[in-house]
Amino acid sequence: MTRINLLPWRETHRVEKNNEFYVVLGLCMALAAGVGFAGFKFAEDKVNFQTKRNERLNTEIALLQEELKEIKELEETKNNLLARMEIIQQLQGQRPQIVHTFHEVASRLPDGIFLTAMKQVGDKQLVLEGSAESNARVSALMRRMDRSEYFTSPRLDVIKSDEKDERISNFKLSVLQDKPAIEQESDNGI
Repeated sequence: MTRINLLPWRETHRVEKNNEFYVVLGLCMALAAGVGFAGFKFAEDKVNFQTKRNERLNTEIALLQEELKEIKELEETKNNLLARMEIIQQLQGQRPQIVHTFHEVASRLPDGIFLTAMKQVGDKQLVLEGSAESNARVSALMRRMDRSEYFTSPRLDVIKSDEKDERISNFKLSVLQDKPAIEQESDNGI
């Protein structure tokens, strides 16, 4: 006898296929969720790792900035010391000039002239104040200063007769100080 299957096999086959589809869909969703979760964790780990690196770099940068501040302070101290050393060397180089200045002023003063004040203005100008027995002696002093190797350009600023004694003239004279060529070479170490 022939068996006839009267059951709705197509419908059972469709139900089986649907069940199979849902199982495969569930597995794919689980796999996608697992991959997504793994990707999220991977990205989160990368972000955490980069955050830690950034924090470490920031602490290292802060340490380096403190060291740079110390280096700048040391450079400022060094520059200050070098400036002081340069000033001291300039003063050491100018020590003999004071002696030469006083010697030249004393040797260039003619008889009858008395200095009451002598002051240096700036680096090169010397102002002499004093009294003279006559105006001719002041002129002689100016000529002698002009012939000196240490002084140039004498200029008479003020000359007037004294209030107590009209034979005496008070004067104010300014000259420029100049170093002779031999002394300039010795200052440069030559």
